[in-house]
Amino acid sequence: MKFINRLLAVLVLTCIISVPAMAGPEGAPSAEAVAIDIIVARPLGVVITGVGAALFIVSLPFSLLGGNVGEAGKALVGGPAKETFMRCLGCSRDRSGSYTN
Repeated sequence: MKFINRLLAVLVLTCIISVPAMAGPEGAPSAEAVAIDIIVARPLGVVITGVGAALFIVSLPFSLLGGNVGEAGKALVGGPAKETFMRCLGCSRDRSGSYTN
């Protein structure tokens, strides 16, 4: 158990330390950004998409009654799935909502 806690602490510290080095040469994502995206962000995105799908199924009767099935699907499943599977590796969003390298 101590090994897992130490491993998790090292992973978190590595992520925190490498955040300033996210922009590589000529605006391309750095190797650290791509590695963090592959190791942390994508698996987390898959989990969030699955939880969103489960919540969508639970909320489906209420969405049907309210007539907003499309909005609920986009918010709970579509958005997280797009972030997980369609975003380029190492890219992030800026304040305007567009992707930056």
